[in-house]
Amino acid sequence: MQRPNSRSGQPTSRPPRSNATRPDLGPEQGPRPRPRSQSLATGQRSLGDPAVHYSLWPPLINGCPRTSTDAVAYPLEVDYAYDRVPADLFGRPATHGLERWAPLLPPLAAPGLGEGNTPLVQLPDGVYVKDESRNPTWSHKDRLNRVAVSAAKASGARGVVVASSGNHGAAAAAYAARAGLPCVVIASPSAPPAVASFVRAYGALVVTGPHESWKPLTRRIVEEFGYQPVSSLTSTAHTGHPFGPEGYKTIAYEIFLDLGEPPEAVYVPTGYGELLFGVWKGFHELTLLGLADRTPRLYACEPAAAGALTTAIRTGRPAAQVPVGPTEAYGISCAVGGYRGVVAVRESRGAALTVTDERMAAARDELAGQGMWVELSSAAGLAGLRAHREDPARPGDASGPVVCVTTSSGFKDSATAARAHPTVPADWDTVAAALRGLPD
Repeated sequence: MQRPNSRSGQPTSRPPRSNATRPDLGPEQGPRPRPRSQSLATGQRSLGDPAVHYSLWPPLINGCPRTSTDAVAYPLEVDYAYDRVPADLFGRPATHGLERWAPLLPPLAAPGLGEGNTPLVQLPDGVYVKDESRNPTWSHKDRLNRVAVSAAKASGARGVVVASSGNHGAAAAAYAARAGLPCVVIASPSAPPAVASFVRAYGALVVTGPHESWKPLTRRIVEEFGYQPVSSLTSTAHTGHPFGPEGYKTIAYEIFLDLGEPPEAVYVPTGYGELLFGVWKGFHELTLLGLADRTPRLYACEPAAAGALTTAIRTGRPAAQVPVGPTEAYGISCAVGGYRGVVAVRESRGAALTVTDERMAAARDELAGQGMWVELSSAAGLAGLRAHREDPARPGDASGPVVCVTTSSGFKDSATAARAHPTVPADWDTVAAALRGLPD
């Protein structure tokens, strides 16, 4: 696919004034003053046909109205005036908070929580781990929600609504609270205890119900109460908020600065493909800006119990729907895929991989042995790398560094605090015997 560099676009500093084109505003609401921003975002572009452009406002939360069909919904991405990016942007001191990357993000109208600038940790065999559990709510979703909640704030939405039983719900609730917006989180009654505690602590309204009720309920809240969704409303493929995945680009920027070059490959835990696409787009932008001469291969790592993106890639479709079997990797066990993931795999010359729960558990234990405790879903990237390296049909090792993204803390697992772990009683003979059994 040809990737225009958006240099001909004109920045849009204010949304349209007609409420008829503003699905996030009720008829009695007028447009609100938009804060000044360093953003160089110029508009929205359809991933279904990159020649189809829209203005930056309002965010097209239902996917592309011109290229989507009854069979598949195509998401949007955001364009920028790349020729106006400050020459020193990638030479500035590292800081927490996405403000540093404001020129290459949609307008950050809502305050942040110091998200980003997460560590790149090297394992003994030289593999690097980009540990996203160090974000404010312990997951990568903070990057997406800083951007998506900012869009809701700038659009004058009355609040934010998200359908999620995991990291997305916790992050949306936190950033909505920070922005002074009410938040509704629609979740499963069996949401992990840590996630449920997060959401309630931030003051969100928690609604529980069966998964099939989530989208219809979300849509009604959007239409009748003027809330802006930060999760997907479409059923034929995942589209999600068009601004949100832009926050994930900053992972690529940080990896590039830490390594001094693009890695050879990046292995990414993958559900709907938003994170995968954002990481790819960030590296692609580095080539547009003349800072890198290549993009890494992107490997999508899905649970073997699902694998919607793997199915789409194998069958040549823009998105696929698959049955989901039993898995503890609830954060990435998605029945429907999204076209963003197909674009990322295809354009990076990568692949989609599936990994078993056993593989993910082994990778989680390996990371814990290095001092990093992550959610089972979060270990899918390292699990994918380990399995891929055992595949005799895979391409040979290249000389560049390899990065695995971990997405969230082990506190988010559904089994955390739910099962008992063996302990040693406070008896000296027993303690001494246990100590003698520990490795030197």
